[in-house]
Amino acid sequence: MEFSQYRGKSISVIGAARSGVSVARLLQHHGARLFVSDKTGADKLRSEAQTLTDLGIEHELGGHSERVYNCSLMVISPGVPSSAPVVVEARTRNISVVSEVEVASWFCRSPIVAVTGSNGKTTTTTLIGRILGDAKKKHAVAGNIGTAFSSVVLDLAPAEIAVLEISSFQLDHCESFRPRVSAILNITQNHMDRYDHSMEKYSASKARIFMNQNNDDVVLYDADDEWTGKIIERARCRRIPFSIQHAVTEGAFIENGQLVTTLHGVRTEVIRTDEISIRGPHNLYNAMAATLASQLMGVSAASIRATLRNFKGVEHRQEFVREVGGVRYYNDSKATSVDAVWYALQAFDRPIVLMLGGRDKGNDYSRIADLVRKNVRAIVAMGESAEKVEQAFQGIKPLRRAGSIDEAVLAARDLAQDGDIVLLSPACSSFDWFENYEQRGKVFKELVRNLS
Repeated sequence: MEFSQYRGKSISVIGAARSGVSVARLLQHHGARLFVSDKTGADKLRSEAQTLTDLGIEHELGGHSERVYNCSLMVISPGVPSSAPVVVEARTRNISVVSEVEVASWFCRSPIVAVTGSNGKTTTTTLIGRILGDAKKKHAVAGNIGTAFSSVVLDLAPAEIAVLEISSFQLDHCESFRPRVSAILNITQNHMDRYDHSMEKYSASKARIFMNQNNDDVVLYDADDEWTGKIIERARCRRIPFSIQHAVTEGAFIENGQLVTTLHGVRTEVIRTDEISIRGPHNLYNAMAATLASQLMGVSAASIRATLRNFKGVEHRQEFVREVGGVRYYNDSKATSVDAVWYALQAFDRPIVLMLGGRDKGNDYSRIADLVRKNVRAIVAMGESAEKVEQAFQGIKPLRRAGSIDEAVLAARDLAQDGDIVLLSPACSSFDWFENYEQRGKVFKELVRNLS
């Protein structure tokens, strides 16, 4: 999509947080007349409101007025659902609605590597960025990972690489977004509250990452994942699989304890799997996707091997905090789905005291019932979904309910035995008690650091 048709036109931005302010700044730079609107009150958006004021961008907080519809285009932040009344009304009035990442892509002169999936997006995106950095390849890491694409796109030179984590919410409102390399890590039940409890709708959203790719582009995909397999045939670009379960003609697989890739007819034994620093089968998939993406961007196997040996993972994803009284505490606050917890419960070889709960997203806990029986000593049920957690696991494992994160940490400490793991892996969003999963993880770490 060309931006020239919007120059000098009125554009509304819905959402005044990070991505909203960034895309407003980007569009203003290119001559558009901006109006930013957020239903959140000014008391929670003071710094954002001040930034908009300093930029001379008109805005409103605490609700959406009729003025938001006086526009040629509406740009929405990832936190604004397609079903939001302001979005529905805009479409009724035939106003085009796009995401922040779509707008940023209009101005991107660099090749894009885009990663999506229900689990592992942040780890894989961060790992690709680390591999590129270690190989001295200029790049920027942005998107759903925390840095808005629109805040970095103008600084990217054509020879640099944009590495993006992309959520289904962002893809829902993409029209022309086209990565050079895309990756679908997996598609498992998540965000069912946003997709009418339909895996078909959710997977269709993920498929949008490759909808504009052609023969010059590549989509990497998990050949072992059921729902990814259902959508991948729609891709019109080159399709390259990765698999733990079997060898592939082209792509990545495991053979005799080695991560092996075959690209352009060249077979490469990249690294022994026991040398990869991030542990667990889910991280093996992440490492394969990152390896393939990096090789396609011109990084040598030797350089990739060195990074895989040294990469320790990302904050809030199975992050070791400390050991107290023979108990090791891990922060997995980013595990906001049942499937993310499913992966986490396989990553440890010690009994686990699991801190579970928050704002439920239509979770089906039966997915992890067998792993809980096998690997979990006890459960601390917390947050708005505490009762649902108790109902799901009553009689399976010892349970204790906590009315705050402070109580939850103390309960987990009391339930844990010498040699155990205490794992904050909530399977839920954080919005009942916290602003985001990052804040939840930081508070958990601070409480653990103060344990004696």
